[in-house]
Amino acid sequence: MSVFPKISLRPEVENYLKKGFMNKEVVSALGKQEAERKFETLLNRLSHPPSFTTVRVNTHLASVQHVKNLLFDELQKQFNGLSVPILQHPDLQDILLIPVIGPRNNIRKQQCEVIVGAQCGNAVLRGAHVYVPGIVSASKFMKAGDAISIYSDIKGKCKKGAKEFNGAKVFLGNGISELSRKEIFNGLPQLKGIGIRMTEPVYLSPSFDNVLPSYLFLQNLPSAVVTHVLNPQPGEKILDLCAAPGGKTTHIAVLMHDQGEVIALDKIPNKVEKIKQNALLLGLNSIRAFCFDGTKAVKLDMVQDTEGEPPFLPESFDRILLDAPCSGMGQRPNMACTWTLKEVTSYQPLQRKLFTVAVQLLKPGGVLVYSTCTVTLAENEEHVAWALTTFPCLQLQPQEPQIGGEGMMGAGLTFEQLKQLQRFDPSVVPLQDTNIDSLQDARIEDMIWLANKDCIGFFIAKFVKCKSTKEKDVQK
Repeated sequence: MSVFPKISLRPEVENYLKKGFMNKEVVSALGKQEAERKFETLLNRLSHPPSFTTVRVNTHLASVQHVKNLLFDELQKQFNGLSVPILQHPDLQDILLIPVIGPRNNIRKQQCEVIVGAQCGNAVLRGAHVYVPGIVSASKFMKAGDAISIYSDIKGKCKKGAKEFNGAKVFLGNGISELSRKEIFNGLPQLKGIGIRMTEPVYLSPSFDNVLPSYLFLQNLPSAVVTHVLNPQPGEKILDLCAAPGGKTTHIAVLMHDQGEVIALDKIPNKVEKIKQNALLLGLNSIRAFCFDGTKAVKLDMVQDTEGEPPFLPESFDRILLDAPCSGMGQRPNMACTWTLKEVTSYQPLQRKLFTVAVQLLKPGGVLVYSTCTVTLAENEEHVAWALTTFPCLQLQPQEPQIGGEGMMGAGLTFEQLKQLQRFDPSVVPLQDTNIDSLQDARIEDMIWLANKDCIGFFIAKFVKCKSTKEKDVQK
């Protein structure tokens, strides 16, 4: 059941997306009406959260069963004894799934209101409390301890510090204020803690703020699938080319049993620090993180290695993950995107630069996995078509596990090639209305199927490098 309006986009951005989803190949296969219905369904799904919260168990430090037991006790506390099942994914043994309860329509709205920014609102719908930096407006006489109704300012029109707001807003649930209005807006920049503690969210998801931090990593399901598709092996040298915040980097190290070398690059210093912190927290020693621009990670005129630091010699990695910077149009929930068409379409040149570097750095016989958290044809299937044409040394590979659907038509790829891709498309399932009673009656297989389908929009392609590109590089 739809409780929020469809994602709000600039008209030119919506038209751009629609053109991709209603391309000639798709319309010819599905018919215009069905193609249009699927596109409208996708826009609606993007504004709602996925049906499950997904967490990855750090199997380097503990068994899945042990962590599952600890998590069950934690959820009992958070949900006041409410018994919510925790499922282990059958194809991704280190993944636990927790059903999201909602939408809950019987929540009585309070007189006292707080308006939060759209990004903060998205986090609340995934189980977060409201942190002070996310609060845009609060009712005039709000005190600590007051019962508050929280709304998301989806169009970004509310002025910071306003006492009331009558623009477009979406109800997210109720909570208890930890601070007064005066304390929140007193101009002290160091206020960063919880401002409103959520007590009755429209979608009930667990909060993972400081919950079993060494044992659990909060991660969307397709983001965990990517690393399993990469299939890193102990003793290998692996590159995560755009690594922050380190979820996939640490997953790679865990799957390698922390044996081998995982190089993580990102060009933003505080993000690199975050990768190092996560590696330390999860007890992983095989990760080396560098603040470095991935587009410059290969140095073709080098005659010797730079002591294992970037830039690197060509063909020096067994496997490479390129989880590319992208338009992020698959993220959920996302009620509004204010980006211009120029911003949405600006990523393709960078993705191609990074991919070219990845091909140069990959050993012959090595595996390259490309992924994005967007739904655009240009950044996904069209990128694969470009890669196969530009680099004859690459072959598309089947993926294991295959959990997402096949690729989307429209980029000129063959049916066989589309079947080798994974596109996670949230439009393929109806919006869920989940309550405790329905969970008790649900079959585990049906819940796993739903978790696989009703997740963020995501894309994965896997390539193998069949022959060396060194000679070609020298000729250049």
